[in-house]
Amino acid sequence: MMNSAGTENPAFAAAALSRLLEVAVELGGTADVDRILRLATEGVCSAVGCERASLFLYDESRQELYTRVVTELEIAEIRHSVHIGIAGWVARHRQMQHIPHPAADPRWDGSVDRRTGFQTRNILAAPVMLSSDQRLLGVLQLLNKPGGFTASDEQVIRGFAAHVALALERHRLQEAARAADELRHSLEMGRQIQSSLLPRGLPELPGYEVASWWEPAEFVSGDYYDWLKLPDGRWAFLVGDVSGHGLPAALLMASLRAMAHVLAHMEPSPQRFLELLRESIVPDLADSRFVTFLCLALHLDTHAVTVANAGHAPAYVFLTQSCEFQRLAPTTTPFGFPAISLPNTAGSLLLQRGDLLILGTDGVVEVRNPDGQMFGTDRLLGLIREGADCPLGELMRRVSHAVREFHGRPLPIDDTTLVMIRRS
Repeated sequence: MMNSAGTENPAFAAAALSRLLEVAVELGGTADVDRILRLATEGVCSAVGCERASLFLYDESRQELYTRVVTELEIAEIRHSVHIGIAGWVARHRQMQHIPHPAADPRWDGSVDRRTGFQTRNILAAPVMLSSDQRLLGVLQLLNKPGGFTASDEQVIRGFAAHVALALERHRLQEAARAADELRHSLEMGRQIQSSLLPRGLPELPGYEVASWWEPAEFVSGDYYDWLKLPDGRWAFLVGDVSGHGLPAALLMASLRAMAHVLAHMEPSPQRFLELLRESIVPDLADSRFVTFLCLALHLDTHAVTVANAGHAPAYVFLTQSCEFQRLAPTTTPFGFPAISLPNTAGSLLLQRGDLLILGTDGVVEVRNPDGQMFGTDRLLGLIREGADCPLGELMRRVSHAVREFHGRPLPIDDTTLVMIRRS
């Protein structure tokens, strides 16, 4: 402490450094931000022998400084712009300031003194920054040391500020990790819930094989596929693709699935079913979103197939006798676009033995390799033609393996769905 003659007290300076080391150890053992604030303000006060200390945190988005801890002061929170006061100047310029006579300094803001009746006689303030990137985290401000602050006090506050910066950054990183874990857990639960909305197992259809592949780009997906038995005995196969991916697309997919299940049991015509589904889902679509959707009704006895397609692709039938593919062309526009009926000669067909229906989403064909090349429809259909005689499950494994190997990355960039139905 400075004596009456204004000289340094070496014993006091040594005690201050000892207190700094004690607080540094305590700061290293806590991740609680309120405890960090309390340790910093009380520790530096006792180390330099000042009346009060404040640790202002920096709110970059609002360009403000705020604190919840002011030693010996009955204020729950102080918050002000970085363009106000000594602490604001320190924050803007990232420089320590020693103000022996605040009232004479044009930067001084005495509003807190006026509110509380406190009298600020001298100030020592230092920026709290990370040394690695000079990122500002706050300002540590000391008030009213009898006899005034000294050069050794400047060293002490600089040391406190450095240790506080490390503690605050550790707290931020731990909070970010905790939030990431919580988000990951929530998304995993969302994935499980969404998976429960998709078919469980493959349907056992006399005279038919069915295989499916569904893989989200994130934890949850905007792709939808389903099959259900209709009241007239036919089987409906549904495939849809909500634009985008992630949680917004997944929520819309869940709504789509709920409405599809209700409408499929009310309307036997696939085309009329799509019209009703469009009317139901369009009010939930944001301006930039759209949905492609395909409904296929299969009669197991006659092997007749009726197709209604709202702009969905890829959708094909492989005709085993000619070894050719026929596109299941759109019969109407995607949901989210004006409803227009389109001419389609493939609205109905009759499956022969070995004929194979291929219903996918664009994530299958639009996946790109590291060189930027697209997998493409031709490559997909070529794989299917080569494996047309394989058991359908084996063919699906070949296709999924080829797509993943082509992509060369752990996860697809888009949701991926493929359903295949073959008359055996």
